[in-house]
Amino acid sequence: MVGWVMVAEDALKVTKGEPRTYRSSQHGRRHFCANCGSGLFYINGNMLPGFIDIQNGTYVDPGAVPATMHIQVAERLRWMETAHELPAFDRFPPTQ
Repeated sequence: MVGWVMVAEDALKVTKGEPRTYRSSQHGRRHFCANCGSGLFYINGNMLPGFIDIQNGTYVDPGAVPATMHIQVAERLRWMETAHELPAFDRFPPTQ
């Protein structure tokens, strides 16, 4: 899963490097870091004209724009409905 932040397309300014683009569908374009392969943003002018989805994990402070909704849940895995109830660990679970 991934968190997205939707902004006006003209609000995005790439300040370093040149993202690569992958044509993931007829209208969708996924942009990623040419050096490490990290996903950066998604553009689909047919479905979301004038907007761009930015992966919030790429922000210097990903918590700066908190989630406000769940979208695209029509095909989510059933266990995702209660994933927040699973045990949580700061790093890795105990090995024993």
